[in-house]
Amino acid sequence: MRGDLLTSDNSALLDALADDPFQMALLEGVSRTFALTIPQLPEKLCRAVANAYLLCRIVDTIEDEVALSPEQKKYFCHGFIEIVKTGASAEAFAAELAPLLSRETTLPAEHVLIRVIPRVIGITHRFDPEQRTALSACVETMAAGMPLFQAENMHSGLSTMSEMDDYCYYVAGCVGEMLTKLFCHYSPQIAEHREEMLKLGVSFGQGLQMTNILKDIWDDAERGVCWLPQEIFTETGYDLKRLSPKSNDDQFKSGLLHLISIAHGHLQNALRYTQLIPSYETGIRNFCLWALGMAVLTLKKIKQNLDFTRSDQVKISRNSVKSTILATKLVGRSNVLLSLLFNLTGQGLHVRHWTYASPTPKLR
Repeated sequence: MRGDLLTSDNSALLDALADDPFQMALLEGVSRTFALTIPQLPEKLCRAVANAYLLCRIVDTIEDEVALSPEQKKYFCHGFIEIVKTGASAEAFAAELAPLLSRETTLPAEHVLIRVIPRVIGITHRFDPEQRTALSACVETMAAGMPLFQAENMHSGLSTMSEMDDYCYYVAGCVGEMLTKLFCHYSPQIAEHREEMLKLGVSFGQGLQMTNILKDIWDDAERGVCWLPQEIFTETGYDLKRLSPKSNDDQFKSGLLHLISIAHGHLQNALRYTQLIPSYETGIRNFCLWALGMAVLTLKKIKQNLDFTRSDQVKISRNSVKSTILATKLVGRSNVLLSLLFNLTGQGLHVRHWTYASPTPKLR
């Protein structure tokens, strides 16, 4: 596997790779899911989306680094925004950040990713201006927004559903916007639906992010972090301050069901987003549908196991992933069949009336 190159012993081999296999090796090290889905895209899109994900993962690495203070995170996030915009000072940035990363909690592949920032940025600045603008806008939104939600202040969850919307926008919704801009740049036919897809793309990102948050509730709780909105659980009489697997009672499960329903509503928008892509663009459709299908199956598994206490208990199997890929290949060109498959697979997840308004969070 190319991801196995992500060790200090193999750094020379990694550096010798051409740009496309170089980026895929990095992706396999930091995200098996995106290493699976991104290659489905047409070549020109694949290169840009792979680079975009690596840029976002660099921001994630900074934000997740326990050895960095909030001030240091803000410093490096803002510094990285300028590097993505200008392409300048990437070597100095990597050299300053790399020694500060912990060996205990930061993945070896993330250490390598930080070391090779100059080459990643070099690839970014070989894209055309419209693509670079899309990538830099996403990084700026993410890097400026994520520090507003410091993990050390998240012991008792977020206050409201609106705050959860904002958080999901900064970490995933802006990625949906960026992908839409890249897709529209690639295809005039897709660009005909640009405005609608920009809104739906934000919802698409939120659906995937909410699914991850729900799957990782107890893993996050172990490190003293909760991304759930207290507002939802107040309705059921549950206080997130006492969140633990031992207090996983009916009141908590009721709030969890409400959030599953909201997440499913976002994934309904993700389906609509995908159906706006021309049927002959099978690679782009597969990229969207594989992520969408795996998210629906994860939500279904969570609902079937509301008393789960670890994320691996609701992680979908490899066979489920294979089934998702096969099903989307069989029906992916038909909007009617896609709707039928979505409704059948997600039956019972959408239990509350729900409408979506694309968030427009303000940086505070």
